[in-house]
Amino acid sequence: LMLVRSVSSLKSTHRNTRTRQFTSAHSHMTTPTSFKFAGIQLAVTADKEQNLSNARKLIGEAVKNGAKVVALPECFNCPYGNTFFPAYAETLPVGPTFEMLQQVAKEHQIYLIGGSFPEKDEDKLFNTSLTFGPDGQVLGKHRKVHLFDIDVPGKIRFVESETLSPGSDFTVIDTEFCKIGVGICYDIRFAELAQIYQRKGCQFLIYPGAFNMTTGPAHWELLQRARAIDNQLFVAAVSPARDNEAGYVAWGHSTVVDPWGTVIATTDENQSIVYADINIDYVSQVRDQIPVTKQRRPDLYEVKE
Repeated sequence: LMLVRSVSSLKSTHRNTRTRQFTSAHSHMTTPTSFKFAGIQLAVTADKEQNLSNARKLIGEAVKNGAKVVALPECFNCPYGNTFFPAYAETLPVGPTFEMLQQVAKEHQIYLIGGSFPEKDEDKLFNTSLTFGPDGQVLGKHRKVHLFDIDVPGKIRFVESETLSPGSDFTVIDTEFCKIGVGICYDIRFAELAQIYQRKGCQFLIYPGAFNMTTGPAHWELLQRARAIDNQLFVAAVSPARDNEAGYVAWGHSTVVDPWGTVIATTDENQSIVYADINIDYVSQVRDQIPVTKQRRPDLYEVKE
C-alpha cells in the first residue's frame, strides 16, 4: 500500500517557532474515532503560579483550535531537578496544580493528560501524571515507573532515585475515542511497558517527557517511532520548551508518530503547541496489513505483567 503524504505549515504559539504538521492520506477521514490532539510544549520557570497560568492559557488556545485530547509536558509546574522536587511537591487530591488541571478539563470538556509534577505521599516523592476527563473527574494517576538513573561520562549524570520513588501501576485511560496508555519520559525506553499497554487495548500512548541535550538528539524521535512501529499505534511525547539557562536543559521537539512510524507532527525547541489529527481507524488498517500481533510466538517467548 502506497500512502501519499502532504506537508502543511502549522501556526505556532511562539512567533519564532517553526512547528510542522504532516497530514497523511488517512487523516482526512472523519469518523467517530477521529479527534485532534494537542501537545503543549510549555516554557517552564521557577515560578509555579506563572507555570500554571501559562499552561491554562495554552490549553485554552489548543481547545479553540479544536483539540479534544490535550497533554502537558513532564514537570510542567517546576524546573526539572532533584533540588526542586521536594519544594514543589503537592499532596493529592488537593493543591494548586491539581485544582488547575481539574478546573480546565471541566471548563473545556476535554481529556487532559496533566504532564507530570512532583507528588508527596507521606514520606515519599513521586513523579506523577494525572489525567482528567471532560467532567473534571480523575481518570488515572500514573507514577513514573522507571526512574531516570543514568551516567554518560563527560556528558550527563542524573539520579532521580536520590529523591523520587518509582510507581508500580499501569495507567490506561478510557475515552470515547480509544484507550490511551500513559508513561513518563524514561518509561518510553522500556518496550515491555508499551507492549502490555497494546495488549490492554491501547491505541494511543502519551509520554510527557524531558529528554536532555545528550539523549534528545540521539533517541527522542527514534524511541517514539520504535514504540509506534512495535505496537502499531499512535505515540506522542510532550516536552517542556528549552531553557538554556536551566540546570537541566530539555531537548524540546514534542512529536506525534502514527502506527506506520511516520512523524505526523513535531516542533523545535521553543514554546509551542503541536497538533495532530488522530484517526484511530488507521491502527486497525496497519495491523491488518502487517499482522504482527497475530504472528507472535508465545510458545517461544512472552511478555508477562
